[in-house]
Amino acid sequence: MTRGMTWLLAVACGVAVGNVYFPQALTPLVADGLGIPAGSAALVVTAAQIGYACGIFLLVPLGDRVPYRPLTAALFTATGLGLAVAGFAPSFGPLFAAGVAVGVATVIAPIIGPMVAGMVSPQNRGVASGTMLAGSIGGMLLARTAGGVLGEWLDWRAPYLVASGLAFVMAVALWRALPATEPHTRQPYPSLLLEPLRLLRDEPELRRSCGYQAMVFGAFSAVWGSVALLLTGPRYGYGAQAVGLLALVNLVTMAATPVAGRIVDRRGSDPVNLVCMLAVTGSAGVLAFGGAGGVAGLVALVLGTLVLDVAMQCGSVANSTRMYDLSDTHRGRLNTAYMTCAYIGGAVGSWLGVQAFVRFGWYGVCGLVALMATIALVGHVVRKAPLTTSG
Repeated sequence: MTRGMTWLLAVACGVAVGNVYFPQALTPLVADGLGIPAGSAALVVTAAQIGYACGIFLLVPLGDRVPYRPLTAALFTATGLGLAVAGFAPSFGPLFAAGVAVGVATVIAPIIGPMVAGMVSPQNRGVASGTMLAGSIGGMLLARTAGGVLGEWLDWRAPYLVASGLAFVMAVALWRALPATEPHTRQPYPSLLLEPLRLLRDEPELRRSCGYQAMVFGAFSAVWGSVALLLTGPRYGYGAQAVGLLALVNLVTMAATPVAGRIVDRRGSDPVNLVCMLAVTGSAGVLAFGGAGGVAGLVALVLGTLVLDVAMQCGSVANSTRMYDLSDTHRGRLNTAYMTCAYIGGAVGSWLGVQAFVRFGWYGVCGLVALMATIALVGHVVRKAPLTTSG
């Protein structure tokens, strides 16, 4: 793992993950451009997350079966084609279908994560995971910002077409830069698909990481799946680029995840998980003040999303490190189980967030965030209580 390879892989994670998140800034523009209700347009975000969860389950196990170089290059190529189709979609139906297809194909980051974990020593695994996650976060936040600005400046199709070009560039870069590797297993594909389910059944620590991340990522997705409706609605009256600028504030998260990784390497995953769950619960109260509008409300949105983003991503470092430590030869399949659960939680949270906003307004979204974080927190406390008593 040279420094140049580390940066390339972090950028690849960012470009891939960004394809799931830039539609979050485009919901009002898609609604206007296609003449559909905002609630229906928001389903484009859910489509990408559903596709991502399916892609993790169907394709990430191939990271243990297929050499990394052809696999990642092929997935970036397929992603570029899907984004191009979405950019030229004439109506909501083709756009939704293309969004699902893009989500399925753009699962490069969950493949790169296990690859990097196997290229570093165990005592540096948390830092390595944090660095890859920092790249993913950068892509996530910059994608929202660029998507909002490009969409406002040109139209909602422009971000899809630009993202398509970036995917093709990354396909060529990874094909040229990645070394040849040998697969970890020769299992047939059907058996490979069943392996994550077996691991979920047999590994309680994997189930714990999956449950924590599904709840916290669901809370995160509930906010980012509906905040565009708040900012572009009558309370604030901003354009789509305001969503991107709000996301840009949270670039500080990129610096936090490697620090969280070092803490996990020294003290373990549980203390970091506990702090992150408490922070997500607290962020719901801060975000609630954003419903008031005005400068004070905007400040609350900035602070609340900052705490939420940092907590969710640092918790992800803790959960993924706990998961990677379970096996040296099954990391792709472990990551399949973990990421599938996380993104199912994210897709459910995104859909529930929009429903809560439509029915109860912004305060309903904040209540949903608090509920999901509390479920994770209670699960953590109950899980730890017997250990404390017996000690």
